[in-house]
Amino acid sequence: MAAVTFTNVSKRYESVSVIESLNLEVRDHELMVLVGPSGCGKSTALRMIAGLEEISSGTISIGDRVVNNLAPRDRDIAMVFQSYALYPHMTVRGNLEFGLRMRKVGPPEIDKRVDEAAEILGITHLLDRKPKDLSGGQRQRVAVGRAIVRQPAVFLFDEPLSNLDAKLRVQMRAEITQLQQRLQTTSVYVTHDQIEAMTMGHRIAVMRDGKIQQVGTPLEIYARPDNLFVAQFIGTPPMNFVSGTVWEHGTAIRTLEFELPVPERLRSTLPPGRRVIVGIRPEHVGPVGSEPGRTVVIGRVELVELIGHQIIVHTRVGEDIMVASLDPRLQPHIGDALSLSIENDAIQLFDAESELRID
Repeated sequence: MAAVTFTNVSKRYESVSVIESLNLEVRDHELMVLVGPSGCGKSTALRMIAGLEEISSGTISIGDRVVNNLAPRDRDIAMVFQSYALYPHMTVRGNLEFGLRMRKVGPPEIDKRVDEAAEILGITHLLDRKPKDLSGGQRQRVAVGRAIVRQPAVFLFDEPLSNLDAKLRVQMRAEITQLQQRLQTTSVYVTHDQIEAMTMGHRIAVMRDGKIQQVGTPLEIYARPDNLFVAQFIGTPPMNFVSGTVWEHGTAIRTLEFELPVPERLRSTLPPGRRVIVGIRPEHVGPVGSEPGRTVVIGRVELVELIGHQIIVHTRVGEDIMVASLDPRLQPHIGDALSLSIENDAIQLFDAESELRID
């Protein structure tokens, strides 16, 4: 077993709290992604697993061992950094071999592990080159290879793709995902990029201000965000939000500009007069047609973003901005009045005071 377990873990720097009572289990063979904005504590949590940051209170276990007081070299982990951290004076082979030599692994086993890792990552032809002769993507593969040859219980990835260009990031995140599926090594991956989180993680832990906001599969996080922060953070383009009040015996929500029926599943939980925030994903805002179960709103186009297979249209509806993901063949222009329809059953509701999801 190589599960990683945080139990009431906190991290403080004098009077500043960075992590507060973190409880999280990363399951054996799982790729868990810690995601959140800069400064939320995700990298600190990763470094505490590695032993690069001391824990102020609580326990971290790897498998059945509490590792609080173990040195990094004794934790059976391998870490891939954002900066690659390759030795510039060594060849690729030398970089891959170095950690094994330090652990007194025999030469035949070193050769076997290095050759296997190079084969897996497609860098066999680079083994005699120095890091300065490699591209960014090649250096990142070498950094991952250095972790693979260790054959650790846990892989730790600290924003490993943030130095790569957009196309290479897409390629590398697919390669890392496929590699983890092949090796079945428990992995913790830190990123601020929610697209990376959604495409790579078996599960995602969304963090804010040192606390976990929600843990779940990518689909669970996207379809049923626990609170307003998660709803805002996960999704591209972001979710639309409109303030409203429950009306008509709990069957309707009235905003400044329009009225929405309360989904049938929520009517028994919403008393009249309750202040709510309505969440609407852009893909649930479409052109006006004959489909039933939709609410029509009129907006004025303020911005049009063409992304090839779709256009992202920002419209002003009264005081609110409503973003819709539309077919590019519609071709609206800035300043046009645009009729849009909202899929009633797809709206999500959050309490205006607590910002928690209403179920």
